[in-house]
Amino acid sequence: MTSRALAALLGSGIVAGVLVPVLLWADGATRPGYSLWHHGASQLGTGERAWLQAINFVLGGLLLAAFALGARHVLRRGRGATWGPILLATAAAGLVVAGLVPTDPALGYPPGQANTVTASGRIHQVAGFLLFAGLSGAAFTLAGRLGETSRRWMVRSRLAGALVIVLAFAAGIAYRLDTLGIWQPAPAGLLEHLSLLTGFGWIVAVGVHLMRRHVANTAAAGRTG
Repeated sequence: MTSRALAALLGSGIVAGVLVPVLLWADGATRPGYSLWHHGASQLGTGERAWLQAINFVLGGLLLAAFALGARHVLRRGRGATWGPILLATAAAGLVVAGLVPTDPALGYPPGQANTVTASGRIHQVAGFLLFAGLSGAAFTLAGRLGETSRRWMVRSRLAGALVIVLAFAAGIAYRLDTLGIWQPAPAGLLEHLSLLTGFGWIVAVGVHLMRRHVANTAAAGRTG
């Protein structure tokens, strides 16, 4: 693989890490009837402007898959070199499926539609699980490898992995409490958005780190040559 192609793959992760959460927050903040506090990120794949988030998820997933390939080439062998990229690819697959298969109406969104449970919604739930588990698992798996150059990287990666999964579970609990009428409106949406923001923020940071390593290695190889 050429140096330019590898740089493009690594850059794909940075683009995905910025694109997905920015479009989610921007669309959520301006979508009529949608609440960033109340409604899950997946709800933006339904109702008005649903096409925007479908494109966001699919494109973001493809970019993340490209980043997983680039990370595999940079890491090559050693700790996390195999399972780190595999878990990134798992998250990418979940994001693509989430874009192609919309979730069910929930918590009053889209407006005027009651909560329903369909096969499409269940497939979307599985895709969401793959996304969050993949992001969290990749952060934990790569923590040791990244920590070889700096202990701060190990701490940051483990913290990111923990926050992604804890916030995602908390969002699920808040959603359940809301549907039972115990806490309304519960911050299910905010918790899920924060989980995604944490995961993709970590992707951006790792992408920049690996890009710098690639540039440094390329420069060193050029001087040697």
